[in-house]
Amino acid sequence: MRSSRTTALAMAGALSLGLLAACSSNSSSDGDGASASASGDAKVTITVAGLQPGAEQTAVDALNERVTQFQEKYPNITIKTQEYNWLASTFAADLAGGTLPTVFEVPATDTKTLIQNGQLADIDAQVKQLSYANDFNKQVLAAGLSDDGKVYAVPAKSIYAVALHYNRKLFKDAGLDPDKPPTTWDEVRADAKTIHDKTGTPGYAMMALDNAGGWQLTAAAYSRGGRTQVLDGDKYKATLTDPAVKESLQFLGDLKKDGSLFENTQLGWGDINGDFAAGQFAMYTSGSDIYTALVQNNGVTKDNLDYGLTALPTSGKNSGTLGGGTYAAVDPKATDAEKDAAVKWIDFWYLSKLVDQTQAVADAKILAEQSPPQAVGTPTLPIFSKDQYTTSLGWIKDYVNVPLDNMKGYTDVMFTQPVIPEAARATQDTYGLLFPIVQAVMTDPSTDIDKLLAAANTQSQTLIDQAG
Repeated sequence: MRSSRTTALAMAGALSLGLLAACSSNSSSDGDGASASASGDAKVTITVAGLQPGAEQTAVDALNERVTQFQEKYPNITIKTQEYNWLASTFAADLAGGTLPTVFEVPATDTKTLIQNGQLADIDAQVKQLSYANDFNKQVLAAGLSDDGKVYAVPAKSIYAVALHYNRKLFKDAGLDPDKPPTTWDEVRADAKTIHDKTGTPGYAMMALDNAGGWQLTAAAYSRGGRTQVLDGDKYKATLTDPAVKESLQFLGDLKKDGSLFENTQLGWGDINGDFAAGQFAMYTSGSDIYTALVQNNGVTKDNLDYGLTALPTSGKNSGTLGGGTYAAVDPKATDAEKDAAVKWIDFWYLSKLVDQTQAVADAKILAEQSPPQAVGTPTLPIFSKDQYTTSLGWIKDYVNVPLDNMKGYTDVMFTQPVIPEAARATQDTYGLLFPIVQAVMTDPSTDIDKLLAAANTQSQTLIDQAG
């Protein structure tokens, strides 16, 4: 879940990234991963999800250049880009009203529901024509499959684990070693207080606006071994009263008492990124891939932000980091020709660069040669395998421009830290119940957390039961 652009990796059960390493990518694309069946003379026009509103012009230019390259490769297909931002609250209306692009992006938390509701096109035949169709990590692809195993959505980008982002300059200014970021929540609290006391800048910030607050509270609970929902027999049970949920809220209250909490309770995903880029606070949690968005939407460069990335602190049995991701899907009203063209675009824009050296280099070159350059090499969890991820990073090594040396706290454990999926039922509705509690505790640490969580848990269980 990312503010209005919800993102979550709906994998069955807790997934250790060690499993990803076991998956192999035995075939590579020949630079034309999609079937040639749709590359005839018939003309077809499709709209595709472009960038979020407000993206930097250089990011727009890079997208436009890739569109030009695609249309040179497939002259019968015309691509029209459309600004796109996932909103669960308006998706159904946009689909019914015909305002969605042919190719759009959805969070993994919502793919299963959208498939069941007939709101995504069956693209199984088209995806199976891809040369790497059998090489997807099966647990990642699972979120895009129907109950009978057909493909309705494919993992496309931003497959991430929640991590801790920090401002290295503020660490230095406070006398802390930025190469030794905190590894426990107690250390996060201590460093946040030191940074505030020494620099006057808040040490920690928390998303609390709308569902983003529930998303990050869930991530914090997971990191302490808790859950917000469990499978009890054949039914799902709400567990918002899990001690780890309360402990995560108390942590925010403690930061408030310390004076080290950035007190704005109206920060969504984009808002918190912008304030972090502006140096308004030192640390926050979000997806491990956020550096790309900071560059793309907030103009971050190595020169104007000394950025650091490290693993989310974890403690206790069953602890791990919340995983997430974005899937590409197609309008269910699309014709067969439009679906063929759509999967060709998905292959070209999202996936070929991960399995084909020519496409990988072409994409990286365009991004790196923008002025200012766009991010190349931001750590993401591999859609295919660890080996393929490492290989593809080697292909583009001459263009990598992200500060990987400052991200080792995360990249050193990204294949071994357990990654846990979000709750399977009423996910967004439950987040909607949690964020007001986050806001309440951030405002007043003496808030009766037990009372609020008990009430929210009852409501969450009702929503789970209604979801079936």
